[in-house]
Amino acid sequence: MIYPIVLYGDPVLEKPAETVTEFNEELKKLIDDMFESMYAAHGVGLAAPQIGIGKRIAVIDTTFKEDPDAKLVLINPEIIKREGRQTGQEGCLSLPDFRENVARANIVTVRAQDVDGKWFEKTGDDLLARALLHETDHLNGRLFISHVSGLKRDLIKRKIKKLVRAGEWA
Repeated sequence: MIYPIVLYGDPVLEKPAETVTEFNEELKKLIDDMFESMYAAHGVGLAAPQIGIGKRIAVIDTTFKEDPDAKLVLINPEIIKREGRQTGQEGCLSLPDFRENVARANIVTVRAQDVDGKWFEKTGDDLLARALLHETDHLNGRLFISHVSGLKRDLIKRKIKKLVRAGEWA
């Protein structure tokens, strides 16, 4: 099932997501649906709040279906290590058509649970590091625009208000 992507302005995007405590078939189905929804929206990462579900679940595939082994499921993730710096263009499925340069760590280690509840650690660099940080931010109720200057953030918010008034942001 492909879920619609929740757009900026929906309160679910700005609230910390709840810890997942049940690892069952329903969760596995949701994760499959999240990958399907992410691919349909042409994304490389998706957090459950972005489909209106306030749970600490994220899926990532920085290869966009090219490498099945690159698919990553993060349940209850926490960033445990950050190294270096990178600055690059970042966008978000919940803020379509908006892209800004964002400074992030270049190497990131996350500790998370898999679909069966087993804990693991994953280290990524470059785009994967950016995706790990971006999706974990979503689960903490933060969007990438919180990492840009106040001026740029206000400009984006003003543009979105204009789109809302024009009925083009729903």
